[in-house]
Amino acid sequence: MASPLRFDGRVVLVTGAGGGLGRAYALAFAERGALVVVNDLGGDYKGVGKGSSAADRVVEEIRRRGGKAVASYDSVEEGEKLVKTALDAFGRIDVVVNNAGILRDRSFSRISDEDWDIIQRVHLRGSFQVTRAAWDHMKKQKYGRILMTSSASGIYGNFGQANYSAAKMGILGLCNTLAIEGRKSNIHCNTIAPNAGSRMTQTVMPEDLVEALKPDYVAPLVLWLCHESCQENGGLFEVGGGWIGKLRWERTLGAIVRQRNQLMTPEAVRDNWEKICDFTNATKTQTIQESTSGIIQVLHMVDSEGVSQNHTSHAASTATSGFAGAIGYKLPSFSSSYTELESIMYALGVGASVKNPQDLKFVYEGSADFSCLPTFAVILAQKSLMGGGLAEVPGLSINLAKVLHGEQYLELYKPLPRSGELKCETVIADILDKGSGIVIVMDVNTYSGKELICYNQFSVFVVGSGGFGGKRTSEKLKAAVAVPRRPPDAVVRDMTSLNQAALYRLSGDWNPLHIDPSFASIAGFEKPILHGLCTFGFSARHVLQQFADNDVSRFKAIKVRFAKPVYPGQTLQTEMWKEGNRIHFQTKVQETGDIVISNAYVDLVSTSGVSAQTLSEGGGLQSALVFGEIGRRLKDVGHELVKKVNAVFEWHITKGGNIAAKWTIDLKNGSGDVYQGPAKGSADTTIIISDEDFMEVVLGKLDPQKAFFSGKLKARGNIMLSQKLQMILKDYAKL
Repeated sequence: MASPLRFDGRVVLVTGAGGGLGRAYALAFAERGALVVVNDLGGDYKGVGKGSSAADRVVEEIRRRGGKAVASYDSVEEGEKLVKTALDAFGRIDVVVNNAGILRDRSFSRISDEDWDIIQRVHLRGSFQVTRAAWDHMKKQKYGRILMTSSASGIYGNFGQANYSAAKMGILGLCNTLAIEGRKSNIHCNTIAPNAGSRMTQTVMPEDLVEALKPDYVAPLVLWLCHESCQENGGLFEVGGGWIGKLRWERTLGAIVRQRNQLMTPEAVRDNWEKICDFTNATKTQTIQESTSGIIQVLHMVDSEGVSQNHTSHAASTATSGFAGAIGYKLPSFSSSYTELESIMYALGVGASVKNPQDLKFVYEGSADFSCLPTFAVILAQKSLMGGGLAEVPGLSINLAKVLHGEQYLELYKPLPRSGELKCETVIADILDKGSGIVIVMDVNTYSGKELICYNQFSVFVVGSGGFGGKRTSEKLKAAVAVPRRPPDAVVRDMTSLNQAALYRLSGDWNPLHIDPSFASIAGFEKPILHGLCTFGFSARHVLQQFADNDVSRFKAIKVRFAKPVYPGQTLQTEMWKEGNRIHFQTKVQETGDIVISNAYVDLVSTSGVSAQTLSEGGGLQSALVFGEIGRRLKDVGHELVKKVNAVFEWHITKGGNIAAKWTIDLKNGSGDVYQGPAKGSADTTIIISDEDFMEVVLGKLDPQKAFFSGKLKARGNIMLSQKLQMILKDYAKL
């Protein structure tokens, strides 16, 4: 027999728990070990009056049975107070059961403003206030269970209950969204529509039926939906008299009511009405994405069949002028901070691995050359899309569910800092008419302070919005370039993990298309597909590895065109052609031969250019003066120090999180030497420290050991040799 469901240590808040359903819930939770907050305002079923006796009686009943409970007498409209009672008494909040309610039944023509408003406040606003007060606590503890109470009146409507029906259906909409937003924090939200005898239902049910529909027959479902082992989320259930059923939405297959070269008319709707309303072979949509994806598929079909866009009277000119007005529109700027953690998560998401020693610099923050992969810059910039900013552009009325990523360009002006806060500014650069849809060209400039770090250009295709008579090409769009017609100069293969999409989405792209099999099926894929920008990251990493020795300072720009989807577990094959500092490439799925990224290239900075840049930056560092001084002193004591130290030290001086200069102090060969650049042979000890912290150590303001243990100074190789460094500048400090 399976173990009983227990709630030991869980804190449960039940609103409206002074009688009826709420009392049954509170007693049942307490019986199974929960710490219960019994909330009840103490008024009648119309919401008139207040008192403490109702909640106190239930608390006393729980305590007599050996349970633990406290009373709350506040209105659900003061949700913070209810949750504070739970926190003050028990230190946490795990479960919220929104059960409180009142009735003000009137036929629609007789409903007063007061009757309408108080029902909305108690039912809908009350559920919102209590849940919002608990929400952040649940997010922090990565756990929460929320139950909403709707009604058959809300689902089906009921004479004399327009106010009540509207509030109860609003509660269902609230639950549906909370189920989506809470999922990643292990917060589940479900809704029940109970049929049970209570002080409220006495007004609409015969007395004998009220007696038969005991609240005790509802409580078991409530406890199951609120248990930590229950994975149900976003469900709607009718329950009563020992019966439980789940509800779902159903949609007819519908009908396409426009034809080639004909206007869409009301008569066409009339003539197809029977088909529009025919539930034979109806679909069961579960998400807004499923809803809109079905319409997108119809648009694809319409376009492939050559059905013309519907231009009524001045619709085309209106669309043209509206889109033209959107060009040049600046989306609200936003700042985005990140740490080494986000950089490492992204690197793992695009296939970097400790099994490849050259990848260590991307997945280990303690690496001397720790760096952000250049393509991490798209993660910061794509928030222009992820935040829904396009939907707010005047004159650009689009459904974000119809947006597909077509092409991507990225240019870096300097390597990304290993961590920091960057500001992105986005502008609609152009809008193109492709007939079956439009292409929106978005430019995103990313700044560190006032310094421009990188530039992204997103080209997104919006299905079904074209045909308005706009231009088809733009000089503002970064052009894709065909690969050379000869065998590739290099080929790199990398098998993606079955978990690749699940891992990559942790960088911020939560589209269920990449993880939810049912959603992928509705969208026309046999299973969830890999993010296009994940394949983009794999390909860029292959080029960087093959032609730039993983030196991020050599990465200048990348342009790709997304051609076909990739499934997690497939092998990516990047074929590359070198022509000067431009590496043309295309990426295939090895198992199928399908090209998934086409007409792509990476521009690299020449080695000489990188050296000149590093030398220039190194020359502007304060540490350069110190190394110059060390070099001068070695002329007098170098021979003696070589005998005592017998080691080569390589210094990596960082600025803004990136390596700005490398210096070598050779106290092993000849009379010693100090020079800028990596060790000519192998270094015995490598020390990584920022220019600012280096000067703090030199000036005696920062103890080297404290710097090491705090992470400001990192060392690898023979760390014990670093203690001998104090002999070099003992007049200054302990180096």
